[in-house]
Order: sequence, then structure tokens, then C-alpha cells
Amino acid sequence: MTIQDTNESRKKLSAIYNEIAKELFGFGTTLLRVTIENNTITFYAKHRRSPRSAALEGEAPALKLEVDFRMSLLYKKKLRERLEEEMDLDMEAVLRDYDAATQLAITNVILAEPQSNT
Repeated sequence: MTIQDTNESRKKLSAIYNEIAKELFGFGTTLLRVTIENNTITFYAKHRRSPRSAALEGEAPALKLEVDFRMSLLYKKKLRERLEEEMDLDMEAVLRDYDAATQLAITNVILAEPQSNT
């Protein structure tokens, strides 16, 4: 299924993204912008700093990096599942980059090209 760039679509996508943040971290984002262009959905988000994350950063920086990486993988997995279930989207890839220093995350969802029946 394709997705139309409408306020309703962006609101639904934002709600899903924020729900996952709450599930994984206990709180939503402080900033979230969603854009839809061609076959790509982009989430631009600023996350809140977790107290546990700040504690790990000082005591075990390598472990914090590993946790950030694993949480990003889990975020992508949950986002893919929810977009498939709730919006019936067929995705080619979910790409996410997170910068711990600024708590900014960019997530790109590349939708699969519709199959032609020729």
C-alpha cells in the first residue's frame, strides 16, 4: 500500500512513533516532524535524555554506546511491525541514525515500490 502526504497520515505516523518511544523509554519525544516524499517517510525526532543513559555515559561509555545501538535496532523493529499492522505499509527498509550527544534521531522508512500487473 502507498501512503498519501496528508495531515491525517502524518498525525497517525507521529502517534505511532511516539507510542514506541513511550514503550521503550518511558516518555515521548520533545520534537517530532514527519515528512512523506515519494516512497520515503522521514521522522526527525529529538528524544529526552534518560537518567539511566546519563549514568551509563559517565560510568561505562562503551556499554552506553552498545545500549544505544541495541535500542535503535529494537526501535526499527517495532516501528516496522506497527506500520505494517496499523497502516498496512509494505516497507523495503527502515533506516535509523541516533546521535546520543544531541538526542536527535532521523528515521527513514523506504516503502516498497508497488507491484505492476503487466
